[in-house]
Amino acid sequence: QVQLVESGGGLVQVGGSLRLSCSVTGRTNTLYNMAWFCQAPGKEREFVANVAWNGEFTYRADYVKGRFSVSRDTNKNTVYLQMNSLEPEDTAVYYCAADQQRSYPSRVAADYEYWGQGTQVTVSS
Repeated sequence: QVQLVESGGGLVQVGGSLRLSCSVTGRTNTLYNMAWFCQAPGKEREFVANVAWNGEFTYRADYVKGRFSVSRDTNKNTVYLQMNSLEPEDTAVYYCAADQQRSYPSRVAADYEYWGQGTQVTVSS
């Protein structure tokens, strides 16, 4: 069994920064493709960024390019989402997800088998 625990969310003003962390526990001898998704009230869950199981490939959604970056520390079994220049539109619950089935990290939520409980990010104007 795999558990994902997000942390680092909170309230921040426009233009501020946050760093989200996702800690993977349980069956950590397997490396996973990891991703971040977000979901605002009344909206569908949306892809934010992903990182391959070996850390050699990352991809970010267009609306966060230049502002967010994703990385992983395999030794710590942790994935990070660095969020800079935050905007009110970034307000959402951010979820970490893991997939061990594919050789590449997907941008589709349904492709991820494991999910964290989410962490709230609120950007005030």
